[in-house]
Parts: sequence; C-alpha cells; structure tokens
Amino acid sequence: MRHVGLIAGAAAAALVAAGAITYAVAEDRGPATATPSAASADAGFARDMAVHHQQAVEMSYLVRDRTKDPEVRRLAYDIAQTQANQRGMLLGWLDLWGLPKVSADAPMTWMGMGDMASGKDGSLMPGMATNTEMKKLGTLSGKQAEVFYLQLMTDHHKGGIHMAEGCVSACTVGVEKRLAQGMVDAQQSEIDLMADMLKARGAKARS
Repeated sequence: MRHVGLIAGAAAAALVAAGAITYAVAEDRGPATATPSAASADAGFARDMAVHHQQAVEMSYLVRDRTKDPEVRRLAYDIAQTQANQRGMLLGWLDLWGLPKVSADAPMTWMGMGDMASGKDGSLMPGMATNTEMKKLGTLSGKQAEVFYLQLMTDHHKGGIHMAEGCVSACTVGVEKRLAQGMVDAQQSEIDLMADMLKARGAKARS
C-alpha cells in the first residue's frame, strides 16, 4: 500500500505543477501582452503537440500490456505520464486563451509546413505512427513488441523534437517556449536511450 501511496503522491504533485504552469501563462507572454491568436505559433503548437502526445500515450500503454520487460515497461510508463501531463498543460493554455482545440488548417500550418503530412492512414504529422502500425503493435508481444515500440517511439520523438524546435523559434509565450525546449532535451535523451535498448535487442532505429 505504501508503494501505491507514493505513486498517488507523485501524480498529485505532477498535477499541481501542471496547474501552476498553466496559470503562469497568464502572467508570462513575453513582449506581447495580447492573448495569442488562433493562427499563432503558440496556439498551433499547443493544438498539434496535444494530438502528437496523445498517440505517444496510447502507444506506450499498448506496449506495457504486450511485454513483461521491466526496462521497456518503465520507459513506456514514464513517457505516458510525462506526455499526458504536458498534453494537459497545452490544452489548458488553449482554454485559458479562449481558443479552439481544433483548427480547419492542416497540422503544422503554423510552421509553414501544412503540406508536410498527408494524414494518410492516420499519420497526421511527421513521426506519428499510422493506424496500421498501431494495430500491428497491438498484435505483437515480448521482444517483437519491444523492438517495434522502440522504433515507432524513436520516429515519434524525432517528429516531436522538430515541432518543439519550431515553437522555441516562433512561439511568444515564455513558459510555452521553455516547455518546448524541455521537450527537445528530454526526447533527445530518450532517443539515445532507445538506441541502446534497440542495440541490446539486436535491432536499430528505422531511420
């Protein structure tokens, strides 16, 4: 029971931190004092990264049910928790700004890359897995599931880093830029870790 209590305490702390960061946005808009517009990089990044993160959460929980390997399960849990919390922040900021969570524009339009991904088979943005790949992950188990997850998540992180770097360059809300830079740093570290985990399993990243 003590272990459960520690997890619950950590989760509660994460939610408190997320709330604090969300409301900090109201006082941290950099040189621009106006609320970001629906077409801004700030809003575009929040919308697109929320979608991108949601798939990573789903993928991570899928693999946790497909393997008993503690290393992969720990990584998947960490990614799921981190990205679920960050997704909550991003959607919270859109609420705070009074902006819609969806847009008629193609994903990544705010980066000038609205034609980058076709959306074919569910891959809405670079790095995202297709519906077919997600279904395949759900059919694998053991080492096969571990390798495929690590390959998919490596691609996913690469796409996420590219998008986060776009926010670092173009977003105007200071706390959002800092979150984006944190994503770049953390996801690059996880890419390096996943490369080692793939190597240990006789495999490598797909690209």
